[in-house]
Amino acid sequence: MERLDNGVIHAPRATFRAMSESTQQDWDIIAAEQKEFSGGNAARILQHLNLLAGDYGGFPVDRLTHCLQTATRAYRDGRDEEYVVMALLHDIGDTLGAFNHPDVAAAILKPFLSDENLWIVQHHGIFQGHYFFHYLGLDRDMRDQFADHPYAEACQFFCSEYDSPAFDPEYDSLPVEFFAPMVERVCNRPRNSIYKKVLDDKHAA
Repeated sequence: MERLDNGVIHAPRATFRAMSESTQQDWDIIAAEQKEFSGGNAARILQHLNLLAGDYGGFPVDRLTHCLQTATRAYRDGRDEEYVVMALLHDIGDTLGAFNHPDVAAAILKPFLSDENLWIVQHHGIFQGHYFFHYLGLDRDMRDQFADHPYAEACQFFCSEYDSPAFDPEYDSLPVEFFAPMVERVCNRPRNSIYKKVLDDKHAA
C-alpha cells in the first residue's frame, strides 16, 4: 500500500479501461482485494438482516423477530448449522424483494447451501401460501404443482414446523448474536461458486 501526503491510504488499483485490455498484474490486484472483501460477507449479511428490525408490515411480530423465531425453532429441533442459517435468512429478501423475496434470499444463499436447503428457500413463499393465499384471492394449493418434487416434503415441513408458527410475540427467540458465529461459518465458505477456487486459495494461504 502507498500512503498519500494527506494521510489517506491508497491501495493499488488496476489500470485498464476495458476488461479486454486487462493483464495478469491487474487481476492479481483485483483478486487480492476480492479475497479481503469476501471475508466480510457474513458480517454484511447480518447487517442487512438487522434492517428487518421494527418492520412489522401488519404482522404480530417484526420481520427480524420472525426470522429469529424461525431459526430458533429449527435450532431447538436439532437441525444442523446450515439449515439453521437457512431458517434465519429465509426472509432476508423482504427489504429489496417486495414482490419476490424468496428469489432474493435464494440468490444470496445459493453459494452456501445444499440443493435441498436452497430449494426450500426458493419455494417457501408458495408453500407458506397454503396458510393464507385464499384470504387474498389466490390459490392456497399453488404448492401442489411441486407435489412430485423430491424436496417438496422438506419445504412443506419447514413451513409447517418452523416458518408458519414463527409469529408468536411470546416466544423466547434467541438473539442475532447467538446465530452470528453460524452465519460466519456458513456464509464465508462457499460450496458452489465459479470463484470457489480463488476463495479456497485464500483460506489455504
